Amino acid sequence: AQCDFVGLKFFKMIFTDRNIPQVIKNTLVFSAICFAISWFPMTFAILLNEIQRSRFRKFAQTMTTLPNFIGWVIIYSIAFALFSSDGVLNLIIHQFGGPEFATNVLADSNAVYWVQTAIAQWKNLGWASIIYIATISGIDQEQYEAALIDGAGRFRCAWHITVPSILPTYVVLLMLDIANILNTGYEQYFLFKNAITAPKIEVLDLYVYRMGLQLADYSYATAVGITKSAISILMLFTANFIAKKIRGNSII
Repeated sequence: AQCDFVGLKFFKMIFTDRNIPQVIKNTLVFSAICFAISWFPMTFAILLNEIQRSRFRKFAQTMTTLPNFIGWVIIYSIAFALFSSDGVLNLIIHQFGGPEFATNVLADSNAVYWVQTAIAQWKNLGWASIIYIATISGIDQEQYEAALIDGAGRFRCAWHITVPSILPTYVVLLMLDIANILNTGYEQYFLFKNAITAPKIEVLDLYVYRMGLQLADYSYATAVGITKSAISILMLFTANFIAKKIRGNSII
């Protein structure tokens, strides 16, 4: 059977879709918060490196890395058991006679951005810090020894040796994050989405999933996905160009 060629019809629909502005806003807000706290894994790696007792350091690293291997379905179940209206947190609040402070953060539209970011950070912090820990382990130890001889303390060693040594790694990862500014994923938001949080939790990836697989509008979902990928590639080359101008080198 022959099909009529529609050209750019579905791409043009993106500019008239009333849902797109809110979806893009949600995506950019989540990405902006992630950029603002992108230094967390680097700082966490430095703090781990400063722990003197190796057993405690390994224990802390293991405990913070394990959540990365827990599926989002299980994480949602844990969050629901802790923070829902009948969750552990509200039970404790009622037990101590403060029912006016009880709240369901999973159904609070005003807290969506920060709650979801906090959950994602808990899941990914340890795993994201591994690359920084590997970079720190490659720093020449003679630099620290020389700094200690010159009278530098642990803070000065970390600030003047560790941070400059891992900063290039941070810049490269930040550039990759810029390229993925529209790629926030959908699984977390799909599970935590409900009638109250839906307007603020639906990101671009979740919107493509909903349009393509739930509403069976495959053509439009494909057009949105292609546009998102094209913008991501453009942003990667833009970030690479800026980094090359500022630092003299780039990742491409």
